[in-house]
Amino acid sequence: EAALRQDYPNLEVIVLDDRSTDSTLTLLKDIASRDSRLIPISGSDLPEGWAGKPYALYQASAAASGEWLCFVDADTFLEPNALSSIYAKAVETHADMFTVMTWQILGTFWERTVMPLVMTALSVGFSPRKVNDPSRRDAIANGQFIFIKRDIYDLIGGHESVKDQIVEDKAISEQVKWNGHRLVVADGKQVVSTRMYTSLETMWEGWTKNIYLGLSDRPSLLWLGAFGATLSLIAALFLPIWPLLGLVWYLNGGGWMAVAVIVEALLVWGYLVYIRSVVANEMKIPRWYAWTTPLGAGVFAAMMLTSAWKVLTGQGVTWRGRKYHTTS
Repeated sequence: EAALRQDYPNLEVIVLDDRSTDSTLTLLKDIASRDSRLIPISGSDLPEGWAGKPYALYQASAAASGEWLCFVDADTFLEPNALSSIYAKAVETHADMFTVMTWQILGTFWERTVMPLVMTALSVGFSPRKVNDPSRRDAIANGQFIFIKRDIYDLIGGHESVKDQIVEDKAISEQVKWNGHRLVVADGKQVVSTRMYTSLETMWEGWTKNIYLGLSDRPSLLWLGAFGATLSLIAALFLPIWPLLGLVWYLNGGGWMAVAVIVEALLVWGYLVYIRSVVANEMKIPRWYAWTTPLGAGVFAAMMLTSAWKVLTGQGVTWRGRKYHTTS
């Protein structure tokens, strides 16, 4: 319904029902009977060699007739001016493919503890400045919202060119950029929002699917991230203890050296909490979540290591009931 409320004057909304067992398709057909812009499609069985999401998007794109294609996840919410403002920005930047970073809705304790760390790591690892630089190979896209010219989409082979990719959004961004077309990543938090996960279980399944496969071409970044998260965990756990150790040392004749240890530990600890509280404030969650950094860093590091282990050992990854066996 958010898609149908767009102020963009000429659009069609194609919704693919990927073999749901509830009344989704019936509801879609009912809405379509009252609004001809909505085109509901019933997805077919997954062919051999395809991953689920690329095949769903492939089917939807085949039904589209527009000069631009906009791929939006079902759990993504659009403000009424989302499409028109993003289209204007895509034209302004001469983009062939335009993707945005969305506002993350965080409702539970685990979302608020882990997701800020993950999103911060992604923004550091995949800087929009580097991705938007045509001279660099850095490429990434947010599958929650991808806007691409139809002729460019067809030219690179569409989702068929990435049919076996679990992290299909990054894969198709690479197809676009590495074939000489203009990829642009921008901030879309004012007009596009989503809630990726609603529990620790779904978050674990989602990120252990994405993290390693998304970084398979940059393994050093994966291990650096795991090391950084582990280091953050250790620092967050032990920094509060260091001033106490310094105090014990001071009481036992440590003098100014002990005082220096106490002050340095307090400054570092205070800086970490401050940075985390700033991120919490930006994501509209209570600042006290800064104190959950040790827990969040531990979960984040565990997700990265588990993701790598599953792929390297051939265990594969599970997503929405489907098991995918793949290697890096």
